[in-house]
Amino acid sequence: MTSVLRRACALLTLAVFAPPVAAQPDLRAPNVVVISPHLVTSGQPSRDELRQLGERRFGAVVYLAPPTVADAVPDEPQILREQGVEFVNIPIEFGAPTEADFRAFAATMDRLKGRKVLVHCQVNMRASAMTFLYRAVVLREDPDRAYEAVARVWSPQGPWKALIVAELGRAGIAFEPY
Repeated sequence: MTSVLRRACALLTLAVFAPPVAAQPDLRAPNVVVISPHLVTSGQPSRDELRQLGERRFGAVVYLAPPTVADAVPDEPQILREQGVEFVNIPIEFGAPTEADFRAFAATMDRLKGRKVLVHCQVNMRASAMTFLYRAVVLREDPDRAYEAVARVWSPQGPWKALIVAELGRAGIAFEPY
């Protein structure tokens, strides 16, 4: 069976028999994808949404864009700290993601195990790609299933596709992002 046919069958099986990747999100932001009760990815939440994360039992927020991007919330770290929510910034340049960026993200996610975590960037492109890699490479989740969360937001191209392919290859995972 060709890889394209195998992937199509897997996606059809997931669509018919599996529960949806995302339950109803308790967050209003661009491109929210609920991976599990403890892991959510999204674009940039508003200041008001950030103020509610503690009430929604988030224990940490991982922000994957430089804090200088145009629509960043400059006081996001302070808003979260006031609620007891840990804030981590890994400032990934969108046009040049690196292996070091992924390693820093993976180490952060390992450290935050057991907490409800929001991983976000501006529109959930960086966040969905890095979360996919963490799920596939570190947690060893099925790449087809893990990639479904990325495909709901975008289809990585250029340096993002190259990073995904390289990291999966280093981990010995045969998967081609579509």
